[in-house]
Amino acid sequence: MKLCIAQLDLRGKRIFLRADFNVPLSRDEITDDARIRAMIPTLEHCLTNGASVVMGSHLGRPVGRDARYSLKPIAFRLEELLGRPVPLAPDCVGPTAEKLAATLEPGHCLLLENLRFHAEETANEAGFAQALARLADCYVNDAFSVSHRVHASVGGITRFLRPAAAGFLMQRELIALARVLSQPRRPLVLILGGARVSDKLGIIRNLVPHVDRLLIGGAMAFTFLKALGCETGFSPVEPKLIPMAKTILDDARARGMQVMLPEDVIAATYPGDRHRIVTVPAERIPLALAGFDIGPATLIRFRDALRDAGTVVWNGPMGMVEQPPFASGTAELAKIVADCSGLTVAAGGDTVAAIQRAGVADQLGYLSTSGVAFLEALEGRELPGVAALSEMTGQPLAEERP
Repeated sequence: MKLCIAQLDLRGKRIFLRADFNVPLSRDEITDDARIRAMIPTLEHCLTNGASVVMGSHLGRPVGRDARYSLKPIAFRLEELLGRPVPLAPDCVGPTAEKLAATLEPGHCLLLENLRFHAEETANEAGFAQALARLADCYVNDAFSVSHRVHASVGGITRFLRPAAAGFLMQRELIALARVLSQPRRPLVLILGGARVSDKLGIIRNLVPHVDRLLIGGAMAFTFLKALGCETGFSPVEPKLIPMAKTILDDARARGMQVMLPEDVIAATYPGDRHRIVTVPAERIPLALAGFDIGPATLIRFRDALRDAGTVVWNGPMGMVEQPPFASGTAELAKIVADCSGLTVAAGGDTVAAIQRAGVADQLGYLSTSGVAFLEALEGRELPGVAALSEMTGQPLAEERP
């Protein structure tokens, strides 16, 4: 079992807190602050127990320093939530960051600028990891959502900074995973959606032996439909992945596992089209149209597949939820999942946001802000960020050197 922050003696310590503040922005406005709110308990625990905190996070995928991906809006939102100043360091490493960190008093915090302004972060470069480690006395990871990454602030830093503990959010994610992985109630139903099949195809292939039913919606469904020879119109398809999609379907069939794809879709000529929105069969989408949501027949079929589910894991919306005409399929599915009597887990920021908009968030068993990380852990993989944490010893730890 991994060491948790509750076991640390925090008095007088400076904590490097790896958070996930990768939130959606519209210009400089945060449109969903769920990930920020989720780690506030860990941050407040540190500050009220005599520690100072240096926070590190990424935002987006910048190439070099790019002002559009500055964490300045995050600092402002943290100040509102905490009711205390949250200064933003101009960089995440170097003399200025080290000076600002060294002068932090207990009960105060500092937010570092975007970790991914440095290519060394994603390259897990040892010198960069060591520079981050110099900013603190011990390490806390509350960013389960990036713990599948082999990055400097996720794994590399723990070579130079110990103990390495799980924050409260990380701990909740690990407990939820354990509930799903340890003799889950059957049938185990996995619902997958979202835009890009390339992000999840390998995960789907590895999960096939572990689940009883697989329900696929969202834009990723069209690559699978194409693999079955369906006419997908102008819907997004990833041609290079069609052979793998067909292999997955064949493998599932051979194992006797049910794979359900959309029977019908809500289609239009383009996302902003408000004049021609029609429901068409998923296997025969007209050439000039694209599917942007699952249709009513699909919802009925998915409801039937979930009726006796013992465990449900859902990642990815069923349609283009940012466009109101194509958000109803996801909202209706959220209500169906909420009515399930088994354990229900939703994973991923977009999925959780859609469930909250549907007004059923309190009816699900667990909402995880993580997406890919949760699915990879569901396969049984050991995530690098989790593996790097110290093991629980049963005694509070003030200091542990590698």
